[in-house]
Amino acid sequence: MHLDTTFAALADPTRRAILARLALGETSVMDLAKPFEMSLPAVSKHLKVLERAGLIARSREAQWRPCRIEPRALKDVDDWLQHYRRFYGESFDRLDSYLKKLQATEPKTKEPKAKQPKAKSPKAKERKHDGAK
Repeated sequence: MHLDTTFAALADPTRRAILARLALGETSVMDLAKPFEMSLPAVSKHLKVLERAGLIARSREAQWRPCRIEPRALKDVDDWLQHYRRFYGESFDRLDSYLKKLQATEPKTKEPKAKQPKAKSPKAKERKHDGAK
């Protein structure tokens, strides 16, 4: 269930951009909102989604409200994906072995013949003879 919330939060490009910015370090909500053409309340809604998913943490220090990324939530996603990376990696290795085995058992064929120059069409021959007159 936790991964569902995390992937839902990551589905939005604005939230992914916010996470990318927070990967550079802790920053304020105002600074996070600057690159986006949306209101501060709209950015706050995105931050709430990220916070509920455990992807960020927000705190309050006097007037400053810093946000920081929570790498543990991304580690959970990476752990989940690792299973599939391993599965696909092993599948591709098996496919590669199979293809090599097929290629080794195929009979060797002769080299393709060199292409012969194309014969000129009768119309081309006529034009050549007409020009010589």
